[in-house]
Amino acid sequence: MKKNLTFIALAAALLCSCNNSETSTTVEAQQVAKPNVKVARVTSEDVPQTIRLATTVEAKVKNSIIPSSPLRIDKILVEVGDNVKEGQRLVLLDDSNLEQLRLQVENQRIEYNRIAELYKVGGASTSQLDATKTSLDVNERALQNRLENTVLTSPISGVVSARNYDNGDMYGASPILVIEQITPVKMKINVSEQYYSMIKEGNNVELQFQTYGEEIFNGKVSIVYPTVDAATHTFGVEITLANTDRRVRPGMFGNATVNFGTAQHVVVPDAAVIKQAGSGDYYVYTYKDGKVSYDKVELGKRMGNRYELISGIENNALVVTAGQATLANGMEVNVIE
Repeated sequence: MKKNLTFIALAAALLCSCNNSETSTTVEAQQVAKPNVKVARVTSEDVPQTIRLATTVEAKVKNSIIPSSPLRIDKILVEVGDNVKEGQRLVLLDDSNLEQLRLQVENQRIEYNRIAELYKVGGASTSQLDATKTSLDVNERALQNRLENTVLTSPISGVVSARNYDNGDMYGASPILVIEQITPVKMKINVSEQYYSMIKEGNNVELQFQTYGEEIFNGKVSIVYPTVDAATHTFGVEITLANTDRRVRPGMFGNATVNFGTAQHVVVPDAAVIKQAGSGDYYVYTYKDGKVSYDKVELGKRMGNRYELISGIENNALVVTAGQATLANGMEVNVIE
């Protein structure tokens, strides 16, 4: 009898052990079925609103020195690289016919005065007086034009950036000289239309140029173009740099950073952001009540190891920062430290 009782006890113990083992295995399987993830709570903060765009330096004003009629060039008085002042003489042109034109105008002036005196006493008609006056006016304008064309002066203060002829050449199609104003200089950037209401004339702009490395130059927005390009959804912005030391020159390549204050935006760790393959869309897994959801977000600027979000998730949300590889929308997960 004792042997039977012992056998029954052993069998019961073995059965209990098997049941406990199966229960433990089931619990472990259920736990393994839920992916492990790490999460972080996001916050909203004041984020500097800046944009950084490539740009190229241009002269504020660029003038081509061109005579009004084709004449031989007697002498060019400046060279490329020379600084010139407004009104400074730059080019002397052939004036061989100038004296003849002066004499012609003087003779016509005498003739007009004679006809005017005769007209007063009835010795000349109105048509004679008018014809003589018209002829005099035409030749006086021709003389003035020739005088202006004989000596070409600079309309601006700037630097000579091009010379296309030598002394003795006959003027052709190209400008004789090109004068560029480099104090100040200007730059143009094309800005996304989302910033149209933010950028104003007078906004400060930080400028950096490849030639000068990390050195910052301070410019200002001088013109905001009034329309948005329908094809690119951008609008033009012109920036002016005083450039009083003339270190920045037309043609230099650089970057412009426009700062227009701060905005309250959610900031997330960069580890939480997922780029969807085959598109330009970005997503973040958010965690709530034991499950994750796959939420599309619009990225702003990158700030070290974090991203500004323009839209997509709310302040204080929990986002998944590790373990996203096996996740799917709506999946239950285990949160681990």
